Amino acid sequence: MSDKILVLGSTGKTGSRVYKMLQSRGADIYPGSRNSPVPFDWYQDETWPSALKGINSVYITFQPDLAVPTSLGIITKFVQVAKDAGVKKLVLLSGRGEHEAMACENAVINSGLCCTILRASFFMQNFSEGFWVDGIRTGEFLIPVVKAREPFIDADDIADVAVEVLLDDKHDGKIYELTGSELLSFSDTLTKISGALKTDVRLVEVPVEEYAGILKAHHLPDDVIWLITYLFTEVLDGRNESVKNDVELLLKRKASSFDHFVEKAIQSGTWQN
Repeated sequence: MSDKILVLGSTGKTGSRVYKMLQSRGADIYPGSRNSPVPFDWYQDETWPSALKGINSVYITFQPDLAVPTSLGIITKFVQVAKDAGVKKLVLLSGRGEHEAMACENAVINSGLCCTILRASFFMQNFSEGFWVDGIRTGEFLIPVVKAREPFIDADDIADVAVEVLLDDKHDGKIYELTGSELLSFSDTLTKISGALKTDVRLVEVPVEEYAGILKAHHLPDDVIWLITYLFTEVLDGRNESVKNDVELLLKRKASSFDHFVEKAIQSGTWQN
């Protein structure tokens, strides 16, 4: 059997980390992105068979998110193409508490292939590798009103788990919930960031409709605006206000703290003007 692993989203938040970690472990890996030597594009299914040729296992991250309405049809078709190509194992990065994502999970689970589902909470790296970076740099962090707390998770932890799952078949058939070790409000996170930076980063909360209008004024794509609105009105409604210990069970260590993430972000210079 081939041991070749295809990492989809190999330039993304978790995919890039998974790819580098597997590379350091000497795994036989292949990147999957629009700019890879063998291109892969979720929205151009003619690219899929070439990317899947000879592949045994696939790490799946879907862009922009499994919650978007088109995801189920695309994932369902991809699973069939993967089976036809001889793929044996799928590892799907999913969203925690997203009903739409669960439908995509079922498409993978019912595929007849070996599979593992990784349900992740909100990424810590959204503060350091996304459009929120500017708000931290300017000292005014603007988001919709959120009352729930979230167990933010470090993308490095997700990648560590994904590598473990990809390389060890004992995780086949399992569903893991990946969270950080503490529940934090957005106010809590900015207090930690402000304290570490020794500067004030002010939290500004506005109604979600107003926030969507601000994003539209900044020319963000409609599907991205829809997704952000969905996350803040549905996923961050309190349904995920709990901590799980699956990261610790799999990695034999505690999940990374938000304080540790902040230290790494400062060392990287990501919040410097």
